[in-house]
Amino acid sequence: MSLNTVFCSAGRFVVLLLSIGLLNGCAGTSPTTPPVDTSISDSDLAQVTTTVESYGDIELPIEMTLVPKRSMAMRTDSFQGGIHVYSGKVEITSLRDYIIASMRNHKWKLVGEASYNGSMLAFTKPNKTCMVVLKGGSMMGKTEASLYVTVDVAAASRLNPFGEPIKQ
Repeated sequence: MSLNTVFCSAGRFVVLLLSIGLLNGCAGTSPTTPPVDTSISDSDLAQVTTTVESYGDIELPIEMTLVPKRSMAMRTDSFQGGIHVYSGKVEITSLRDYIIASMRNHKWKLVGEASYNGSMLAFTKPNKTCMVVLKGGSMMGKTEASLYVTVDVAAASRLNPFGEPIKQ
């Protein structure tokens, strides 16, 4: 037997032993699934929306943040309203669709829509109006939403919970 044949046979034997060792090492393991944590509560979940000013029925995605220097609000005994400007990295079409769905869920009625370089949406409720102007593509790549909101507080006191006038 030549020396070359011995080294070749020994090499094959080492490769065979390594392969068996690797297979045995893998055979003893089984895929494990992480335990499910059922202790997560609603308060632990990340907030996904932000409420506009103190209007509980107007929401935007959490990515939209208030621009205080360009916003203002007014409250009197009979009127509440303001101009509320928000900005964030959200696609304008996604934001438009989100606002329409959210307003519909809060019983707002879409009464008008216009498109140009941006979008303008008009919503009403029995004693409220909300006009939303969306502009995209600013220098920072952010979309801007300007909300013009009016609430006739005095009229709200003369409406039943369904928004219908109370007959005297």
